[in-house]
Amino acid sequence: MKLGYACLNVTLGLKMRTCRMKTVELEGMAKVKELTLHNLVSVLRILQWNHEQNIKFFRVSSDIVPFGSHEILTWEWWDDEDVLSLTKEIRAFQEKHQMRLSVHPGQYTIINSPNEKVITNAFRDLEYHYKLIALMGGTDMVIHVGGVYGDKDEAKKRYVENYKKLSPEIKKMLILENDDKSFHVKDVLDINEEIGVPVCFDIHHHYCNPYKDIEIDLLLDKVVATWKNIRLPKMHISSGRNSKTDTAHHDYILKEDFNTFTHLLGDRKTDLMFEAKMKELTVLKIREGL
Repeated sequence: MKLGYACLNVTLGLKMRTCRMKTVELEGMAKVKELTLHNLVSVLRILQWNHEQNIKFFRVSSDIVPFGSHEILTWEWWDDEDVLSLTKEIRAFQEKHQMRLSVHPGQYTIINSPNEKVITNAFRDLEYHYKLIALMGGTDMVIHVGGVYGDKDEAKKRYVENYKKLSPEIKKMLILENDDKSFHVKDVLDINEEIGVPVCFDIHHHYCNPYKDIEIDLLLDKVVATWKNIRLPKMHISSGRNSKTDTAHHDYILKEDFNTFTHLLGDRKTDLMFEAKMKELTVLKIREGL
């Protein structure tokens, strides 16, 4: 099992640099390129640090290319020689050390919206994330179903319909996660039955938004089965800030939450992404207690 963390590294003090729209308007694509190259160097430094700590799983930030999926961006960063030089180095490092890299487009990347503009923007954002993670050798792009919009069944149908319009390349990477308010794990399994999209199971979201008609052991079997002949499943774990069902994340993963989940998993093989504010420190803390 690879234990991973998301986006930033507390120990190194590295954050992805971005800017305001006004800065892009004033300084143009040169500024966007400057920030992008800085961010790619930071990703490489984080992966090097991860290798030293034997951490083989990492979620790359969505903020590598500022305004990467926005209409204002005219720079074709995915064809830029300087960008390609750095992403080639990242990919070589990732391949050499057998690291798993993923991305998680944000909450506004919704492909089941009844608003066509929202759909258009979501498709653009998925294209951005696909290009970014593919250049680095990543394999996973996780999103949620989206909004209910007053009718969950219709919302699920829209997801299926719009998923079918995505490129084969994006479909190959896309993963669907249960959320903590609207679409529980059975909902995403229903969608999987329609289109075969693998399911990322988030145990904290399941506590906050449970499906109680099926035992969790059977749900986990069904989740793992969605990955058959694709790749090793990935799942998420986080701890509630004040309670098990608090949707806000704790700074760390609580030991009892980790032990409970790994006990539930049993001998099912999966990689586990930690979603906690203290990032890599929570991975190290949990590992020390194993």
